[in-house]
Amino acid sequence: MTMSGNDEAAAPTAKRPRLQQTSLENTEEDIELPKKKIIVLLDQARLETAKTKKGEFELLNCDDHRDLCRKAKKDPAACRPDICHQELLALIDSPLNKAGCLQVYIRTEKGVLIEISPNIRVPRTFKRFSGLMVQLLHKLKIKASGNCGKTLLKVIKNPFSDHLPIGTRVYGMSCKGTLYSPSALANALIPDSNQGDDDDDVHHVCFVIGAMASGHVTVEDHPYIEKMISVSSYPLSGAAAIARILGGIEQHWGIV
Repeated sequence: MTMSGNDEAAAPTAKRPRLQQTSLENTEEDIELPKKKIIVLLDQARLETAKTKKGEFELLNCDDHRDLCRKAKKDPAACRPDICHQELLALIDSPLNKAGCLQVYIRTEKGVLIEISPNIRVPRTFKRFSGLMVQLLHKLKIKASGNCGKTLLKVIKNPFSDHLPIGTRVYGMSCKGTLYSPSALANALIPDSNQGDDDDDVHHVCFVIGAMASGHVTVEDHPYIEKMISVSSYPLSGAAAIARILGGIEQHWGIV
């Protein structure tokens, strides 16, 4: 098997093997986003494609491509796209997102920036998620099936800071950051209301959360981060940390 980089996916010069199609459906009702919402960036996600001996593209992962990782001098334990899958499920399935108060982005280890529609239904199995990400990295856009044709996933231009509303307060997640309980975090960092015009004092809030197997986000990678925070004195998976953060915000905003 050989590696396939994102640059090759964006501007192919040779005939590419046929990709397995993954059908997506839009949610039954469109979500009308309020003026103020929580923004989440899943950073350093290990989303990278590999071509098998059969000529098919797959999402590089430690379970199926351990030998390929070693040949490419990559640590197999670091090739964990399933972490991004778990975190994305926790975000999109949350009451906060269903109430129209969440916007999610993904930034891969190679710097590919992806915008996620709040209306998407994330595939439940990793195999289907893998197929979806392969399609996205090659086609740069995924639309909903059916007549609506709304864009559910798309690759967008860097830097991420260009997509943040003016006045957004950005916080990075780290086990070494300032410790908050979920309710204390919401009371200290989240506005009392998610309603208001852009001229109001109510500001947007963004959380940068790691989607890698080890390590954490850094201010060096994101100089606009004003504070590093933590939601537990114990090491947590990304999905568990997200559940605690969103639970505190939902309680703060009265979203049940």
